[in-house]
Amino acid sequence: MKTVVHLLRHGEVDNPQGVLYGRMPGYHLSDLGHRMAEAVARHLADHDVAVVVASSLTRAQETAAPVAAEHGLEVTTDDRVIEAANLYEGLNVTANPVALAHPRHWAKLVNPFKPSWGEPYVVVGARMLEAVAEARDSARGHEAVIVSHQLPIWTARNALMGRRLWHDPRVRQCSLASLTTLTYDDDELESVTYSEPAAALLPRARKGAGA
Repeated sequence: MKTVVHLLRHGEVDNPQGVLYGRMPGYHLSDLGHRMAEAVARHLADHDVAVVVASSLTRAQETAAPVAAEHGLEVTTDDRVIEAANLYEGLNVTANPVALAHPRHWAKLVNPFKPSWGEPYVVVGARMLEAVAEARDSARGHEAVIVSHQLPIWTARNALMGRRLWHDPRVRQCSLASLTTLTYDDDELESVTYSEPAAALLPRARKGAGA
């Protein structure tokens, strides 16, 4: 039995102040982000989507809404797919990009492999894989969509492909409103593919922005 689980990164966020918003409440999609969510919904319109899951963060819920509506579904909230916790949350990283290098933050940088400034990669990976397995089971023979965030999606992908979890954030293949698609034969992972249904809406240089 074939089952597909799509890991969908949320669309662009309205964040003119350049805050590292992480799990902070109140960060909505921008107008462009809403258009990106609609583009993904159109892309998945002819897919056999039976389950839509999203983290509780506003940007994830707003990205999931048009996908769920396209298939007459409700969005299930699951915070196993929430953004990773980060000790730098709330810093203005656009106006002051060297803020993270201030001496008061040095203690947080001692172990980039864990990482010491946030939720351990192994914890992120474990909770994501639990959520993926549950969505797969709920959508047996059909497709599920999980709306999550860049680091959790990339960590899940690395875990599923047997790769090391620590990495350079600049190499993540997980643009805004992208799909990391997991295809299962029963419980066996058959393939991992990647696509960008909303790529035309965002200049290449800005694709990695946000979280």
